[in-house]
Amino acid sequence: MALNIADFVEHAIDLVPDRVALVSDNREMTYAQLEDRANRLGHYLREHGVQPGDKVGIYCRNVIEAIEAMVAVFKIRAVMVNINYRYVENELQYIFDNSDMVALIHERRYSDKVANVLPNTPKVKSVIVVEDGTDLDFSAFGIGYEDALAQSSGERDFEERSNDDIFMLYTGGTTGSPKGVMWRHEDWWRVLGGGINFVTGVPVEDEYEMAKVGAANPSMIRYPIPPMIHGGSQSAVFHSLFGGGTCLMHPEFDAHEVWQNIDKHKVNLIFITGDAMGRPMLDALIAGNPETGEPYDLSTLYVMASSAALFSPSIQEQFLELLPNRLLTDSIGASETGFGGLAVLSKGQKHTGGPTVKIDASTTVLDDDGNEVEPGSGKRGMLARKGNIPLGYYKDEVKTAETFRTINGVRYSIPGDYAQVEADGTVTMLGRGSVSINSGGEKVYPEEVEGALKAHPDIFDVLVVGIPDERFGQRVAAVVQVREGTSPTLHDIATAARKEIAGYKVPRSVWFVDQIKRNPAGKPDYRWAKAETESREADDHNGNGAPVASANESVEA
Repeated sequence: MALNIADFVEHAIDLVPDRVALVSDNREMTYAQLEDRANRLGHYLREHGVQPGDKVGIYCRNVIEAIEAMVAVFKIRAVMVNINYRYVENELQYIFDNSDMVALIHERRYSDKVANVLPNTPKVKSVIVVEDGTDLDFSAFGIGYEDALAQSSGERDFEERSNDDIFMLYTGGTTGSPKGVMWRHEDWWRVLGGGINFVTGVPVEDEYEMAKVGAANPSMIRYPIPPMIHGGSQSAVFHSLFGGGTCLMHPEFDAHEVWQNIDKHKVNLIFITGDAMGRPMLDALIAGNPETGEPYDLSTLYVMASSAALFSPSIQEQFLELLPNRLLTDSIGASETGFGGLAVLSKGQKHTGGPTVKIDASTTVLDDDGNEVEPGSGKRGMLARKGNIPLGYYKDEVKTAETFRTINGVRYSIPGDYAQVEADGTVTMLGRGSVSINSGGEKVYPEEVEGALKAHPDIFDVLVVGIPDERFGQRVAAVVQVREGTSPTLHDIATAARKEIAGYKVPRSVWFVDQIKRNPAGKPDYRWAKAETESREADDHNGNGAPVASANESVEA
C-alpha cells in the first residue's frame, strides 16, 4: 500500500461499502457504487491509452461524476487537470496545451466550446461526456459517460501505486496565467488530506487511521460549496471520503439553495470562500426561506469554515450573531502551500483585512534576509512553508525557482503573501505582494482596505487596486458594487473607511459597477479590476465618462 489518494479512498470503501459517499438533489451513491463506477472509468481511460503520469482534464461543475472521475484518474496513476467551467475558448486552449492533456471528461453543456478547441489541441485523444440535461451534439468527438462505463470492467485490478504519484492543482490565475502546482500524493495528504496533526505537526503513522475512525463513528455530512476547481473543495471532499463520510454535491452556487440544502440533507459542516459566498448567504439567511416565509432550520449545522478569500470582520460578526453555538473558522492557505493556519472566530474582533491565525508547525514568516520575523516586532515578512511542499510548477522552471527557494539549507514554498507576527505568535495576513499598492512609499494591501469598505452598509462587494498618481506614484482606487437601491458617494465611503484604517489607505478614487468580477470559487479578479479602472479613467480624461452610476469620483488626500 502507498500513501496515495486512491489508496486512502479504497481503505474507506473496504470498511464502509454500504455507507453513502456522495449525495446530490436526487441521487445517492454508496462507497461500493463509487468503487464500481470509478473502476469502470479508470479501465476505460487505460484501454484508450491513458498511462501513469498522463494528464486527464475534468471540466465539470460540482456533480457526482466529477468526483468519480477524480478517483478514477488517481486509481490509474494519471494526473488530474482541474478546468474552470467559466473559461472561454482561448483559456481552454491554453490549459489543454499547457497541461499536455490527453483525455477530457466534461459536462455536455460545454460541448460547443470543446468542439471548437479540439482541432487546435491534437494531444487530446479521448473525450467522455457527462449528461446534464442539455442537448448539445458531441457525437463527432466524444462518447457518453455512461456508455464508457458500460463497456468497461468494474474490478479493482490496477497496478500498485506510489507515494510519488502527482496531484496537480492549476492555480486560479487571477494575476497571471494559470500554473499547474505539482504535489506528490504523500505531501498533499500530509498537508491537506489529514496525514498530519495540524497543531503539533506530528505525522499520522497508520495510513488506515482515518478510515478506521470514520467507520467506527456516524457519518459526518459535509457540503463544500466552492466549485471543484478549488483546492479547498477538493480537500474537503477527499477528507470526507478518506474517513467514510458523506459529501453533498450541488452544481452551482445560489445563496438560498445553500440554506435549503443544509436543511434538506441535514448538513453538519459547510465550506465557503469568504465574502463572495458569505455576503449573499448572509442576506439569504436574514431573509429566510422564500418558499415558506420561515427561518431556515439549521439545527444540524455545527461548523462553518472559510478559506482562501477575504472573510470580512463585519460579515463574520453578523454570522456569529445569527448562528450562535456553532464553530466558525477562517484559515489561510494557497495552491503552493496547502493549509497554513486556522482562526476560530469570536465576537468583538477588531481588525480589517486578512485573518489572524495560529499557524501550523511547518509555516513561518521570513524577512528579506530569510530570517524568521520576531513576534511583536511589527516587521512584515513573507509567509513561508517547509517540509511537505510541492515539487514546483509544471513546465515553468523560472516561476518554480522564484516560489520554491532554499534558504539557509531549508527548502520553502513562498508564494508571495505578506504577513506580520503578533506578540502572541499568531500571524496576521496582509495580502499578496503582487497586488499590493505603493502609495508615497507606504505599502497598502487591498484586502485590508476591502475589509474596511465592506463595513459600509451600502457596499455589497469591492475590489481595491493601485492606479498611477503623479504625486504618490500610485493611489488607492476602489471598484465598488453597491446594494440595490443605494447610491453612496466617495465622501460617504471614505468617511466610513477612516474609522477602520489609516488615511493613506483610504481610496482616493472610486468607480461604481453593476457587478464585481470573481472566479467561480469567489477569488478576486484583480486583472479585471485594474483594466476597469484604466478604461474608466481614460474615458473620464477624454470627456467620455459613463453616467453617474458608473462614473469616477476623486477626493484629495
